[in-house]
Amino acid sequence: MTFATWITFFVAACIIAVSPGSGAVLSMSHGLSYGVRKASGTILGLQAGLLLVLFIAGAGVGSLLLASELAFNVVKVVGALYLIYLGLGQWRAKVQLGVGAGGSAAAAQSVAPSLGKRVLTGFLTNATNPKGIIFMVAVLPNFINQHAPVLPQLLILAVTMCSIDLVVMHSYALLAASMQRYFRDARALRKQNRVFGGLLMAVGAALFFVKRGGANA
Repeated sequence: MTFATWITFFVAACIIAVSPGSGAVLSMSHGLSYGVRKASGTILGLQAGLLLVLFIAGAGVGSLLLASELAFNVVKVVGALYLIYLGLGQWRAKVQLGVGAGGSAAAAQSVAPSLGKRVLTGFLTNATNPKGIIFMVAVLPNFINQHAPVLPQLLILAVTMCSIDLVVMHSYALLAASMQRYFRDARALRKQNRVFGGLLMAVGAALFFVKRGGANA
């Protein structure tokens, strides 16, 4: 892989990562609800899902998936329903009042899921995203030299993309976490949960309209 090819992919990966999507919404939601440190588990899961999609596309399985209308629709429906499920969960998320010094009431806070659940949530969000598969299948082959070993090239592209996505998703989470002071009471937290829950459900609903031929658009 030449440096020119890599830097072109680097720029493309930056644009992809910054573009708003389900991963960005999830990172901001968990950053605002639980703080950057706990959102890191979610973001780690997002990277695992991204890696899976990248290697599926690189191995040619993604092309087969797009060629099969049934398989593509199964992935699309599962991904859409999962995001809607996440949105409903966020909408109905429990809010608890903290206890300050001497037993006084402190700021309200959302109850964070376990680390394993946050990682799994991030993983499934990216792994079941048909738009990600379409993009990888359409774009990834342009950066791979078919006359050279494919695996080393995939590893370079994977490390590049995940490094960029880690920085961008943490930036989204940090930006959201910086607004925590504005969501110190239970009513504000409930509104916040409903906003992000609504966004996740909207993104999920939009996936139903993703077309199999989107990779050629």
